[in-house]
Amino acid sequence: MEKRTLIAVLLTLVVLIGYQFMFTKPVPQTPQKAETGTKTEREATKKETPSPVVPAPPAEVSVAARDIKVETELYAATLTSRGGTIKGFQLRRYKDKNNGDVTLLKAPDAYPAPLAVGLSTENFELSRMNFSVHGSDQNLKGAETGSLIFEYSSPSVTIRRTYTFHGDRYTIDVSDEVAGLPEYWITLGSDFGIYDSKDSSIPHFGPVILKDTERIELNTKKFAETQSYRGGLRWVAEEDKYFCAALIPSGQEQEAKAWKAGDSVLVAFKAKAGRNNFIVYAGPKEYDRLSALHVGLEHIIDFGFFSILARPLFWLLKFFYSFLGNYGWAIVLLTVIVRIPFIPLVNKGQKSMRQLQAIQPKLTEIREKYKKDPQRMQKETMEMYKKYKVNPMGGCLPMLLQIPVFFALYKVLMTAIELRDAPFILWIRDLSGPDTLFGHIPASFPLIGGFAIGPLPIAMGITMVIQQKMTPSSLDPAQNKMMMLMPVVFTFLFLNFASGLVLYWLVNNVFSIAQQYYTNARTAKQPS
Repeated sequence: MEKRTLIAVLLTLVVLIGYQFMFTKPVPQTPQKAETGTKTEREATKKETPSPVVPAPPAEVSVAARDIKVETELYAATLTSRGGTIKGFQLRRYKDKNNGDVTLLKAPDAYPAPLAVGLSTENFELSRMNFSVHGSDQNLKGAETGSLIFEYSSPSVTIRRTYTFHGDRYTIDVSDEVAGLPEYWITLGSDFGIYDSKDSSIPHFGPVILKDTERIELNTKKFAETQSYRGGLRWVAEEDKYFCAALIPSGQEQEAKAWKAGDSVLVAFKAKAGRNNFIVYAGPKEYDRLSALHVGLEHIIDFGFFSILARPLFWLLKFFYSFLGNYGWAIVLLTVIVRIPFIPLVNKGQKSMRQLQAIQPKLTEIREKYKKDPQRMQKETMEMYKKYKVNPMGGCLPMLLQIPVFFALYKVLMTAIELRDAPFILWIRDLSGPDTLFGHIPASFPLIGGFAIGPLPIAMGITMVIQQKMTPSSLDPAQNKMMMLMPVVFTFLFLNFASGLVLYWLVNNVFSIAQQYYTNARTAKQPS
C-alpha cells in the first residue's frame, strides 16, 4: 500500500508540473457584459447624452507626425505627435538573444497605439489626430525629470496631455486635461509590455486586470465577447513572463473594458472629462520595485496557489544572494535551509520504510493465507503493523509535506526575473533557461519533440537512481520496475526546465542521499 501511495504521489508531481509547464491558465471568472439594459434604454441614454463630433482628420493625416525621443539610464522611449501616444519602448538593462535592448513595443504602427484615446473603443478617433508638441528630445540622468506636452484643439474638443519622465524610474506620469467630452476611453494598445509570447514555460501572457486584490487574466485564445469590469479597479496591464506594461489610474476610473481586436485582446479605462492622472509602468517584473509603488502592481507577479510560502522563500533567496553574489549558490543554500526542518520527519519516514521492508515476508504470508477473507486479512495486517510498530504511511508523509514547499519554490524559480541571465558556474550562464551544453534535439524528433540536453538534468536523474537503489524496495517486481522508471520520466521532464529549478532538485536529491546513507548505516548497527 505504501509503495502504491508513493507511486501515486510521484505521478501526481509529474502531472501537475507537466500541466503547468505545457498549458496556460483558463480565464478565472466571467465578468459583466459590456452593455447593460434593454435596447430601448440604451437608445434613450444615447439621445439624452449626445456625443460631441470629433472632426475626421483627412487633412491632418497628411501632415508628417513628429517623433520625440526620451532616453534615461533605464529605457529609451519614442513618442509621436500622432495622437500624443507612445511609438517605441526599449529597456536598456535587459538584453535579447542578439544582445540588443529588450523591446516592449515591437509594432510602432500598431493601432490603437499605447495611450490612444477616443470616444469609443470601436474607433479611437483622437489617436489619428496630429497633436502639437511642446518639448524636444531628452536625455535624463540619475534623478532628473523632464516633461513633454501634447495638445489638440477643435471647435468642440480640447485635450492637453502632459508626460513627466523620471531618470531613475520605469514609471511615467501622465496627466490628461480634457474638455468638450463627457467621457473618453484610454487604452494600453496592443502588445505593449510583451517581449516574448512564445516561451512555452509562460503560464500566461497578455492582458491582466487587478480588481481589488483579484488578478483577472484574459486568455487571448479563449476570449470571445466584449466584457466590462466595474468597481475596485486598480490597474490594467499587459504581461509576459518577465516584463509588463501597466496603466494605473489615480482612482477615479470605475469601468474598464476588454475586447477582441484581431488576434489580440485590448483593454481600456473609461475616464470623465476634466483632469485625469495616470501612472504608466513599462519595465521588468521586479517584486521590490513594483511593491515600492504602493499601487498593488506587485500582484502582477503570480506566485501561484502556494504564494504564502513562495514570498518568504523568494525573500530568503534574495537575502542569500545579497552576500553570496551568485543566485546559483543562493539556490543551493536555500535548498539546504528548506530541508533542515524536515530532517527528523524524513529520518522517521526512512526508518518506517526499512521496518516495513523487514516484515514484508510476514505480510505476504498473511495475504496468501487470508486471500479469500479480506476482512480477516485487513485485521491481521493491522495487528502486524501494531506489533512491529510500523506506520505504512510513514515513508510518504515527509514527501507529502514537502510538496507545497516544492511548488512554491517552483513558482519562484520559474517566474523571478532576477534569475534571467543570472550565471552560476562553468557552462551555466542563465539560471532561468534550460541547460544546453550538449545542444538541442530538434522539434521533429519522433514522439518526444524538441528539447535541450545538458549535464545538469542528467546528473539529477542519476541521483534519483542512486536514491532509489538506497531506499528500501518492495518485494513486488512490478512496483520496483515502476519506481525505477520514475528517474527516467523526471529527467525528460526537467530537460527543458530552468537550470535553477533543476539545480534545486539536484541538491535536494544529494541531501536525501546523504540522509538515507546515514539512516541505513545507523539501522544496520541496530540489533534485528
